[in-house]
Amino acid sequence: MFPILIFIFGLAVGSFLNVVICRLGTKEKILLSRSRCPHCGVVLKWYELIPVFSFLIQKGRCCYCHKKISWQYPLVEISTGSLFLLVVLNEVIIIQDSLLAFRITFNLIIVCFLIIIFVYDLKHYLIPDRIVFPAIGIALLYSLFFVPNLLFSYILSAFGAAGFFLLLFLITRGKGMGLGDVKLAFLMGLILGWPNILLALFLSFLSGAVVGIFLIVLGQKGLKSQIPFGPFLSGTTLIVLLYGDLILDKVFGWFF
Repeated sequence: MFPILIFIFGLAVGSFLNVVICRLGTKEKILLSRSRCPHCGVVLKWYELIPVFSFLIQKGRCCYCHKKISWQYPLVEISTGSLFLLVVLNEVIIIQDSLLAFRITFNLIIVCFLIIIFVYDLKHYLIPDRIVFPAIGIALLYSLFFVPNLLFSYILSAFGAAGFFLLLFLITRGKGMGLGDVKLAFLMGLILGWPNILLALFLSFLSGAVVGIFLIVLGQKGLKSQIPFGPFLSGTTLIVLLYGDLILDKVFGWFF
């Protein structure tokens, strides 16, 4: 039952993350305002807010105005549930020490921040400071109190990654990279440390190039079209957070 409970908990958290994503760019309060249909504005009842289940029962449409509900909602919920389960199982199996509970809690919080950044940047081409700065603060506090012997390594990785992106920002005059990417790179360094930050950046540029070429071939984008880079940065951070050591050991260790 334990994995099922973790997954269900992740689904519930994912439902809350959807609220955050939808209300970040508005004046609506995130915590004190009840959920409404984004089309007709009707306040939704509790049984219409059950993660994934309500979407399936309602066949992806509002019960009142019958307009389509975005697939963002179930996808974010399922992704959060799956990532929560992977984080917990990964930590329990691989690392067993006195700080296990703190590591799991920290990683789950970081997963939430990265999911919000992923979806919000994908939708709005913007990485919100209201999400990045609290995540940076939490990552700094975690490193300071729970891995103080690695604090210098994490800070150096953060400044190195952010400095690299800042250089790209200055060279391209903001056309190739935005300042949001610089801040996100700083967060990545604090989360991953050395040498995992290098792996995350490599995978980010690789996946970004592959997807960009694919979209150009399909005619969805042109050579001068903008593609948000935040989803690639946050997505690869999640991958490296979970499996970075394994990738470095099995793939790059064998290659070199």
